[in-house]
Amino acid sequence: MELTVHNISGEATSKKVTLDDSIFGIEPNDHAIYLDTKLFMANQRQGTHETKERNAVKGSTRKIKRQKGTGTARAGDIKNPLFRGGGRVFGPHPRNYGFKLNKKVKRLARKSALSYKLKDNNIVVVEDFKLDTPKTKEFVNILNNFKLGGKKALLVLNENDTNITLSSRNIQGARVLKADSLNTYEILNANKILLVESSLKAFEELFSNK
Repeated sequence: MELTVHNISGEATSKKVTLDDSIFGIEPNDHAIYLDTKLFMANQRQGTHETKERNAVKGSTRKIKRQKGTGTARAGDIKNPLFRGGGRVFGPHPRNYGFKLNKKVKRLARKSALSYKLKDNNIVVVEDFKLDTPKTKEFVNILNNFKLGGKKALLVLNENDTNITLSSRNIQGARVLKADSLNTYEILNANKILLVESSLKAFEELFSNK
């Protein structure tokens, strides 16, 4: 598919680029998208929750009442989970929520998400640009030029640019990522994706022969 290249003022230039159909024009695989998004969200979980079961609770092991004749249930010690201050039954413990997902499935998920975005006209190609100094106001102006003020915008760069990254850091909803750091969740979460012109080559290298 052919797209017009825009400058950072939001104006269309005379240049056009052709997006690779094997990346941006595939038949989306919803299940691959689901699995990759689930993996991303699982990896965000700290998994540091911890509770004490009865073997970890401090307390006497003395039998607190006789076995029979009380008219109530048997009780071995004060750490019984049924008592206040006792241990918890099957409580959570530290764990890693991540799981294995094949590289080919991850790539398919990213290509599927990009294809959805292009189909909905939510991908814009922007000329390569630089910021002389980190300045939030300049980055806000760029977003406003594309009518993305207050919306979720994802800017994809070919390589790290400290000034652009720092300029976007305090803007709610704005994200700046390198092409090789892009993930399915970030693609789908953005209202619109701005691809700098040089990042298209990075996409081709990233997904070529795979």
